[in-house]
Amino acid sequence: MANGVDPNKVILTGENPYVRLSHTPDGELTTRTSLWKVILSPAGPGNALFIISELTGNRPRIYSDNIAMARWFQRNIVNHQFQPFADEGLDVIEAEFEEYGDVRSFWSEAIVSGEDDITMTWYDIGEPHIINPPPNSRPGRPHGVYACMIPAAGARLTLNGVAALGRTYLASEHPNTAAMSSLAFSETWLLER
Repeated sequence: MANGVDPNKVILTGENPYVRLSHTPDGELTTRTSLWKVILSPAGPGNALFIISELTGNRPRIYSDNIAMARWFQRNIVNHQFQPFADEGLDVIEAEFEEYGDVRSFWSEAIVSGEDDITMTWYDIGEPHIINPPPNSRPGRPHGVYACMIPAAGARLTLNGVAALGRTYLASEHPNTAAMSSLAFSETWLLER
């Protein structure tokens, strides 16, 4: 980086808080989410929640206030992360998004559609840290990312008032810096020019 300027192309910036739940630290996930709160992308700003859980019948769902952005994410980001979320045959359910809380103690995201009311909450908040893997530094992932990761030792998700099964865990090898559920704030995603 000459003069502190990253030479790569910025393709999006925003936030990506996520909740992952299981019955044991290394067990199969009972709930997996990826919430994107985007300021800048090729498809414009907006929000999209990708979720699969026993509460959704173990079928992936997508909620968004910008369908074009959700589809762009399917083609360009989530297809490198979790293939079931990349199925463009999935309907995109129109929803409204709201956040509240204080990350020093808890953070909540509310996603409301015509039929569903989802609340995601993080608590037992850990110390923030920065990740910055460059483009093509991780197998199968062409993107680089800068992000402020805030691990949570506790997380909860409800769908229409019913709590998802399982719990979240800190990663045992780095309990203060890595977690199954995190507030990934100030994210900027990059591709090589």
